[in-house]
Amino acid sequence: MKVLVFGGTGTIGKAIMSELDHHELVSVGKTRGDLQVDITDDASVTGLFEKIGRVDAIVSATGHIHFGPLTETTAEQFSLGLLNKVLGQVRLALIGQRYLNEGGSITLTSGICTHEPIAQGSNATTANAAIDAFVLAAATELKHGQRINAVSPSIVTESSAAYGPFFPGFETVDAAKVAKAYRRSVDGVQTGRSYRIW
Repeated sequence: MKVLVFGGTGTIGKAIMSELDHHELVSVGKTRGDLQVDITDDASVTGLFEKIGRVDAIVSATGHIHFGPLTETTAEQFSLGLLNKVLGQVRLALIGQRYLNEGGSITLTSGICTHEPIAQGSNATTANAAIDAFVLAAATELKHGQRINAVSPSIVTESSAAYGPFFPGFETVDAAKVAKAYRRSVDGVQTGRSYRIW
């Protein structure tokens, strides 16, 4: 199967690439990877799919959010998570479905903050919850046996040095364990699921 992995050079992305190495993989990033794309731009995403052609699976492990105290957060800062992590990934699904083979899958990334808010993480909670809700709804409308799921990980062990202070008392999960949920989505049969890896 031909699988596009957006964010394939990141911490989780590398683990996904390793877990799915039995497929034909294409790593896509903003500045790194086999191909580059700007997920906030329709023309960039469409151009990428036109270049690649038909695919069997689309995996997204990308999307930026804003961390900061709610009392100091501006609408412009808050829009980062909405335009990048939410709409960026939704854009991949909306455009990508037209290039997805029959029975193909789309896998997006949300996160534990949907259900476990953290200090300075209102943008993360909002963005992650939006992805989970989109997947739930989109699964009811996709055609041709196409499936869509999300992976909702806790903080990954490999990133705990950088992000650990935002998640006091949270159990970390290894990126390799998180990657298995992406394999479940790509190689499995379920749709409309948000796999919680906590």
